[in-house]
Amino acid sequence: MNLTDLINSKEVTIVDVRTIPEFDGGSVAKAINIPLDQVPERVEELKAMQPMVMCCAAGIRSGQAVNYLNQMGLKEVYNGGSWQQVHQTLKK
Repeated sequence: MNLTDLINSKEVTIVDVRTIPEFDGGSVAKAINIPLDQVPERVEELKAMQPMVMCCAAGIRSGQAVNYLNQMGLKEVYNGGSWQQVHQTLKK
């Protein structure tokens, strides 16, 4: 499954790893906010959300989250890049 299909899948969870104020300033409609600094303490919660697409402002923090979660054994975690890219990819 490619990233576009995954983002538009009913099974996917979109996780925005930006800070709460950034998220409150605009986000993907169906995204949940788990700031990057909270990811390590929420690994068990995140395991249950797979498959998931991570996003942030530019794709750097989401890439860090994906790398970390892969190291923790999560395999269905993907970097969607910026939240705007994910938003534009979602079918209206």
